[in-house]
Amino acid sequence: MTADGPSSAASAAPDGVDVVDVVALGESMVTFRPDRPGRLADVPAFQRGIGGAESNVVCTLAAAGHPARWVSRVGADGFGEHLVERIGSYGVDTGAVRVDPDRPTGVYFRTAADRATDAHEVAYYRAGSAASAMAVDNTDLAALDAGRVLHLSGITAALSPGCRELLHTLTAPREGRPVVSFDVNHRPGLWREAEDALVLLDLARRADIVFVGTDEAEDAWGTRGGVEAVRRLLPEPGVLVVKEGPLGATAFERTSAGESAVRVPALTVDVVATVGAGDAFAAGFLSAGLRGLPVRDRLRHGHLMAAAALTVPGDLAEPPARDHADRLAALDDEAWGRLRLGPGWTGAEQVTEGTSTA
Repeated sequence: MTADGPSSAASAAPDGVDVVDVVALGESMVTFRPDRPGRLADVPAFQRGIGGAESNVVCTLAAAGHPARWVSRVGADGFGEHLVERIGSYGVDTGAVRVDPDRPTGVYFRTAADRATDAHEVAYYRAGSAASAMAVDNTDLAALDAGRVLHLSGITAALSPGCRELLHTLTAPREGRPVVSFDVNHRPGLWREAEDALVLLDLARRADIVFVGTDEAEDAWGTRGGVEAVRRLLPEPGVLVVKEGPLGATAFERTSAGESAVRVPALTVDVVATVGAGDAFAAGFLSAGLRGLPVRDRLRHGHLMAAAALTVPGDLAEPPARDHADRLAALDDEAWGRLRLGPGWTGAEQVTEGTSTA
């Protein structure tokens, strides 16, 4: 990699960028996960990993067989090198990643406790990071446009005014714009003012596919009344996926024939850790959509990818083989409801009702 330029993995000139299935823009950080439970003050050692909502999506898609690209900015340091190498190892094109000679790569530490518990702690060291310096004039826009789908999230918009302007530019109506997928990913700690939530609402309204949880919608916009209330707030996206945690997810889709709403219950999963499940869900939904599958199957593939992430300790999991996932997604409603998935299920040759392996 070179300072403030593309990494050595670049495979095409800006005027001839290879078209891929999905391009994602966003910050990824080196993560440090403790080797045992306890407070950050008490944990003696950590295992290094990577984490980033958008890079999680393209790593999962690449592992599932889709050509994918990650566009970002990293520091001229070992952590930046590790991120680019690790994400590239999934088969993701990292040629449009820029290296900032002055700003560091972001890192964070977290405890082993689940995010939903009071024992969970996370310490971010991302202020002034290289990725926060992303802007319209220093990002490879051609590489971002060279995808069937451009995946973005609200996290990027919160990093800096330059990042916010970049997302507004990418989501603006224009000729040749890819299908824009937007995961709201509301992070209260990144948004300091009440009106900041309107930035997320504006970006979601400009996207083609939107992912949002009912809890996020309530926290960010005060939306109450279930999935229908979220759709009333966001009527613009052609596809709106509203997640209800362990209850399931509903996809609203608008076509020439009118609007439909399809709900698929979540699977029963023996959870190891919840980190990365939302990103995996988005990857599964997008993967099935790229293959032209109907909405019900897109939701089921989202749940299956999420189950893969839920049954490993880190952010990223090996996805099930495509034919394996297709068989599970094709089950009738009763059989789907009886599935129970646990650690190691993605590597099993088959999964039977009520168990994680066979």
